[in-house]
Amino acid sequence: MNFRRHGQREEPEINFIPLIDLLLVILIFLMVTTTYSRFSELQVNLPQAEGKSNEQKNSPLRVEVSRQGEYRVNGLAPSAPGVAGLSELLKTQAAGKSQPVVIINADAAATHQSVVTVMEAARFAGLSQLTFATQTGPK
Repeated sequence: MNFRRHGQREEPEINFIPLIDLLLVILIFLMVTTTYSRFSELQVNLPQAEGKSNEQKNSPLRVEVSRQGEYRVNGLAPSAPGVAGLSELLKTQAAGKSQPVVIINADAAATHQSVVTVMEAARFAGLSQLTFATQTGPK
C-alpha cells in the first residue's frame, strides 16, 4: 500500500556545515591541549658548595683530571695508562696511611668517563672514601 500520491520525492542530502563546525572544534581543542617541546642538549652545571672543609688526620690523595683526560695523583702521573696504572699509583701513594680520602678534582670540561675511571681505580686500590672537590660560585 502506497499512501503517497504521485508527488516529488525528496532527495536526501548531506549537510556539511555541522561536520565542518565539529572538525573546527576538534582542531581548536587539539591545538590548545597539545604541548610542543623541543629536545635540546642537556645542560649540566657542576655543583657548587659552601662550607668548611673537614680536617683530615691523614693527608688526602688528590687526583686531578684534566679536560683531556690526563690524571695526576698528588702531582704524579701514572706509569701506565688506564685504570691499572692509576690504581697502582693510588696504592703506592696510600701506603702507610690509614683509610686515606681520595679527593677528585675534575675539570668542568672533563668527560664523565674520566671521573668514573678514577672511581674504578680507587675501588681496585681498596680505597673506599671518595669525595669531589667543588668551587664556590659567585654570590
